[in-house]
Amino acid sequence: MNSGFDIPTRPTAIGTRGMVASPHQLASTAGLKVLQQGGSAVDAAIALNSTLGVVYPHMTGLGGDSFWLIYDAKTRQVHALNGSGRAAAQASIEFYRDKGYTDLPSRGPLAAITVPGTVDAWATAHERFGRLPLDKILQSATDYAEQGYPVSASQESWTRRNRELLAEDPYAQACFLPQQQVPRQGSVLTNPGLGQSLRAIATGGKDAFYRGAIATEITRHLGQIGGVLTAADFADHHSDWVDPISTTYRGYQVMEMPPNTQGFAVLQILNLLEAYDLQAIGHHTADYYHLMVEATKVAFADRDRWLSDPEFINIPIEELISKAYADQRRPLIDLAKAQSYGPGIGNGDTTFCAVVDDQGNAVATIQSLYFDYGCGIVGGDTGIVLQNRGSFFSLDPAQANCLAPGKRPFHTLIPALALNPSGDLEWVLGTMGGEGQPQTQAALLTRVIDFGLDPQSAIDWPRWLQGRTWGESTSSLSLEGRIPEAIQADLAQRGHPVTPTPPWAEKMGHAQMIQIHPETGVLYGGADPRGDGTALGW
Repeated sequence: MNSGFDIPTRPTAIGTRGMVASPHQLASTAGLKVLQQGGSAVDAAIALNSTLGVVYPHMTGLGGDSFWLIYDAKTRQVHALNGSGRAAAQASIEFYRDKGYTDLPSRGPLAAITVPGTVDAWATAHERFGRLPLDKILQSATDYAEQGYPVSASQESWTRRNRELLAEDPYAQACFLPQQQVPRQGSVLTNPGLGQSLRAIATGGKDAFYRGAIATEITRHLGQIGGVLTAADFADHHSDWVDPISTTYRGYQVMEMPPNTQGFAVLQILNLLEAYDLQAIGHHTADYYHLMVEATKVAFADRDRWLSDPEFINIPIEELISKAYADQRRPLIDLAKAQSYGPGIGNGDTTFCAVVDDQGNAVATIQSLYFDYGCGIVGGDTGIVLQNRGSFFSLDPAQANCLAPGKRPFHTLIPALALNPSGDLEWVLGTMGGEGQPQTQAALLTRVIDFGLDPQSAIDWPRWLQGRTWGESTSSLSLEGRIPEAIQADLAQRGHPVTPTPPWAEKMGHAQMIQIHPETGVLYGGADPRGDGTALGW
C-alpha cells in the first residue's frame, strides 16, 4: 500500500454484546447505557439521537428529519423508515414568487417550510422494535438539557460562525448565546425548554410533539415572524415504512434508503466500480482517487435529474441501480482525464449513528437540521432548533425537486447496511456531510471490502469531496492535506479543479462504522476523528 505518510489512527473499538458509534462521546455513552439496561438497538439509537439533539445542537435535533435502516436479526430482514417531513400546505412556488424570490431562502422563517420528522420516526421505530419505555430512553438527553452539558469544540466553532444569525432570533439567542456571547469549549450550557419538550414526549409520545403544546408553540412563533408551517401541517405528519433498495458489490449486498434520499447514488457508484480491479489500481493512488471521483460524477448526473419525492414523480429507480445500466454508463469514464457528465436516462450537518445490540439487531440512522443550526430559529419556548431542509426545493417547476405543498424534498441523508456473501449483516455505516455522503460511503466500502481495512482505519484514511456540501455551490475537488502533493498534482493535471483542505477537514463529514465479524461475531467500531465522536463496545 502506497501511504505517503504515517496515519495517526485511534484504536478500533471492540465488543461482544453491543456497540454504538456516534459523533459525540456523551451521545455514544447514552446509547451504550441503554443497551446495558436491556434496550434494543432502536432504543439505543433513540437515546443516542435525542442526546445529540442536546449536546450537538448545531448539527441535529428534534426539529429535523431522520432516516432509518433497521436489521432484525431474528428474521434477517432489513426495514427502512422514512422520517422526513413534507412541505407546508401554504408552501408553493407561487407563494415565494409573489414575494419576489427566485430561489428559496436558506435561513429564516421562510426556510422552515417542512414539518420536522425526527420525533415521529423515533416513535414509529420504537413501537415496532423498542424494549424500554420512552422515559428511560430519553433520560440522558433530558438530564443534559436541564442540568447542563459541556460545550464541544465543534459547537463553539459553529456558534461563532453563526453568531449573527442566532442573535436575530430571541429564542435561539437565549439557548445558544448566553449573555449574548459565544459559549467557550468546556463551559456548561443548559436548554430548559428542550428538557421540557423531551419530558412531554417521554410521557405523551409523538402526539405531544405533533398534536400538543410543542407544535402549538413552534407554529405560534413561526406565525409571528412570517413562517408558513401551521398546527394542521404538524398534525397531518407521519413517517413511512418503505422498501430498502440494494445492489451487490463483490458479493456483498449493500442496502440504502430509496428516494427521496440520494441512496441510489451510492449503489450506482458501486456498480460502476465493480468492473475495475481496485487492488491492481491500488489504494491511496492518483488512479484510485480519479476513478472514485469520476464514478461519483456519473452517478450524481442521474441523481440531480431524478431525485425527488416518488409520490410526485415516477423515478426509474430499478433501471438506475441495475448492473446493465452501469455497464452502459461505465464507458463514459476516462481513466486519464476528468470529465463532466449528463444524465443517462431522459425525461420519462447532519449526524449518523450506528448501533448493534446483544441479539444482533442493528440500526443505521441519520438525522439532520440540514445547515448548521438549520434555519437559525428556535421554535419559541420549546428549545427546538428548526431545520431548513425545505430550502433545497427548487422554484423551477421543470425540476424534479420543485416545491409543492405536501411534498418531501431531495434529501442527502443516507444510512447504509451491508450484508456479506453468506447473507449475514456485517457492516453498519454512514456519515454526515451533505452531498459528500455517497462519496464517503463508497470510500469506506471499498476500503474494507477491496483493501481489508478495519472500520477505524477506513474512516481515518484521507478523503475527498467532489462538488458542493452544506449549501456551498462549487464544482471543485477538495482533497485533504494528508494526500501527498504528487497525487494532488497528478489529479490537477488530469483536469480536476483541485482545492487542498486541512489534513482532517470537517467538511469531509463525520463517519461512523461498525463491523460484525462474520466468523467470531465480535463487534468492531470506528468513529471519525474529524468530529467529537467515539465508538464504544461492551
